[in-house]
Amino acid sequence: MIEAAIVGLGRWGRTLVASVQGKSDRLRFTYAVSRDPVRVGDFAAEHGLKIVDSLDAVLAEPSIDAILLATPHSRHLSEILTVAAAGKHVFCEKPLTLTCAEAERAIAACDEAGVVLGVGHDKRFFPAMAELARVVASGELGKILHIEGNFSNEVAATQFTAWRESAEESPAGGLTGTGIHVLDAFVRMAGPVRQVQARLISHKPSPDPQDTLSVLLEFESGISGMLAAVRSTPMFWRVHVFGRDGSAEALGRTELVIRYSGKDPEHRRFANADSVRANLEAFADAVAGRAPYPITTREMVDVVAAFEAIVKSAGADGRAQYV
Repeated sequence: MIEAAIVGLGRWGRTLVASVQGKSDRLRFTYAVSRDPVRVGDFAAEHGLKIVDSLDAVLAEPSIDAILLATPHSRHLSEILTVAAAGKHVFCEKPLTLTCAEAERAIAACDEAGVVLGVGHDKRFFPAMAELARVVASGELGKILHIEGNFSNEVAATQFTAWRESAEESPAGGLTGTGIHVLDAFVRMAGPVRQVQARLISHKPSPDPQDTLSVLLEFESGISGMLAAVRSTPMFWRVHVFGRDGSAEALGRTELVIRYSGKDPEHRRFANADSVRANLEAFADAVAGRAPYPITTREMVDVVAAFEAIVKSAGADGRAQYV
């Protein structure tokens, strides 16, 4: 059993804890770092967490194997460097960092320290997404020509947090909250991105942001892509891969539609699963040496590199940016 500490008990930090606590035989949380113990006291008590007020306090605790970071994005690099230097494994919420150079520094530090680095791209672990990736890799669709994705939801409107809405911490509208998950899916199946062209259209500012992000992508492989993220709209997830011989479309967590010429669409449905728990248990397996962590550090860098280029393009009136 891997013993872990969580840094940050906001909405998503609590989601991470609740996904495994008392449910997993591979990872459990024993400590939480919070500067507001009164606010998080009931949750910590419910889940058996000891609250401390600093990262240093849990790094000094010998029973802790891993640190999970659910903190503002701009802090990720410095916290990863600190955790790696202490010899603890580290799992960081997405985006891993805000720039490619920072991502490379974080990965180099973990490699040098010999610790596992995980990242919060849990949508990879949707059952429909796992099957989509398998179908694409199998060659069933033929030569891949194009990929499209949209992840939109209402979280920014219904659960406003100031740091998540700042242009410095969460640039390009819905990119950090939702779009980066689609970008990770793209990189997994289409490889590194060569060029992006992005437009952010805002209809209403925070605290009820209403904006749309649209991105055209060209991958190094020659595949083309389209990414969308809409804030303040009902939850929607779609990733669609088009090949010369067929296409496959993941809709939500559990549905995959496959289309071939001259045939009726084939609908595959899967039992739901907790994708957050699946990601954390994959991280725990890597820490324990049972299996490699399934998101490679090369993919982590490629995702952040494309993320950075999208931010630049969205802030430059849609001018194309090379990755």
